[in-house]
Amino acid sequence: MDLSADFFSLFELPCSFRLSLSELDSRYRDVQAQVHPDRFANAPDAERRLSMQWATRANEAYLTLKKPLERARYLLELAGHDLQAESNTAMPADFLMEQMEWREAVMEARAGGDHHELEHLYQRLRGEMDGRYAEVGQLLDDAQDYALATDRVRRLMFLEKLLHEIDDALASLEE
Repeated sequence: MDLSADFFSLFELPCSFRLSLSELDSRYRDVQAQVHPDRFANAPDAERRLSMQWATRANEAYLTLKKPLERARYLLELAGHDLQAESNTAMPADFLMEQMEWREAVMEARAGGDHHELEHLYQRLRGEMDGRYAEVGQLLDDAQDYALATDRVRRLMFLEKLLHEIDDALASLEE
C-alpha cells in the first residue's frame, strides 16, 4: 500500500463524485481488516507505527469520501481547484437573499416552537440540496467543469450550514 495514494486509490474505487456508499463501506472494512493496529500488537515498533499510520489514513479517507460535500471538495482539490472557502465569501445577491429568507423562516419557527415547520423546512432544504448534489455530480464526473463545480460546492457549504442550524433548532425544541 502507498501512503501517498489518493483516497479513491486507497479503496480501489473510481475517482468519481457518484460513489457507491455500500462499496465504499465494504472497501473500508477490507482495508481496516488489513491494517488495524490490533493485528500488529506483537509486531516490531516500526510495523506497529506503520499500521497506525495506515489506519489513520484509512479513517481520514473514509470520512472524506462518505460525505458528499467533503468528497466534492476533495475531488476539486485533486483537480487543482481551490475553493478559497475562508478568503472568498462573495456570493450572488439572489443566493444571499434566498439564504436570508431561509434563516428568517428558521428563526420564526424556532421562536414559535413550531416543530412541524422546522421539520418541513428541513425536508424542503434536504430536497433542494439533493438536486444541487446531483448537479455537482454531473459537473465533476461528466462535464469536468471544475470552475462551475467550485461555485456550486461553495453554495452547498452555505446550505449544509443552514441544515445544521435547522438540526440545532429541532434539538433545542426537544430539550
